[in-house]
Amino acid sequence: MGIINATDDSFSGDGLRSSVRSAMRQATRFVDEGADILDVGAESTRPGSEAVPLEQELERVVPIVESIRATLDVHVSVDTTKPEVARRAVEAGARIINDINGLRADGMIETAADLGAPVVIMHMQGTPRTMQQKPEYDDVVGDIKAWLARRVEAAIAGGIAESEIIIDPGFGFGKSVNHNLEMLRRLREFECLGRPILLGTSRKSTIGQVLDLPVAERVFGTAATCAVAIANGADIIRVHDVGQMVQVARTTDAIMKGWPES
Repeated sequence: MGIINATDDSFSGDGLRSSVRSAMRQATRFVDEGADILDVGAESTRPGSEAVPLEQELERVVPIVESIRATLDVHVSVDTTKPEVARRAVEAGARIINDINGLRADGMIETAADLGAPVVIMHMQGTPRTMQQKPEYDDVVGDIKAWLARRVEAAIAGGIAESEIIIDPGFGFGKSVNHNLEMLRRLREFECLGRPILLGTSRKSTIGQVLDLPVAERVFGTAATCAVAIANGADIIRVHDVGQMVQVARTTDAIMKGWPES
């Protein structure tokens, strides 16, 4: 899953604002490099970020989704917490709703069920504005797993087919460095929920703190986290550096699943 940030304050420095032309250049490159899904978002979720007004988010997201779907043969997901943005993006051609808020906004479950769209339910402790203010868990994996199980149950009760649900433990969202590293080590424990696992570690501050490196120099650290995530059961990795991580994913898959002899 390649990240298309239609923002002006992305933590990773790759925000495209609302430029459809820039987004299409990036989208085309990502597809050429092997992306299976393009994740279009217009609201930064970096620690301390503020919410974007509905109309501004729509103005940023919908034209990019429309342009990608008219031009490229690739699945598109919309990264949003707002039901109206999800609806408009799916109507414009997005296939998946990727919600960092775990479908908790009023009307989001109903909207996804009505649209028949697959959903990503992500765990986050707190909000982007508050999530890194001393996050605490009794057992980081156990607590997140129980929370995700409840949200999956709520989604199914609201009319979303279980087969259309993907889970994301939320690396970096209300977790300390050690929380994130433990979650990555124990990622396979989430398989008991019976749903595909998505993980987004790309360029995040945990990598920066481990390596003492700025955002632009975290590609090798990201590669390590992606390899471990795939080895431990991740089905989708959400990344900024698509070409490099496609190589990581294909090599890790060959190691874990075997390589056909010629």
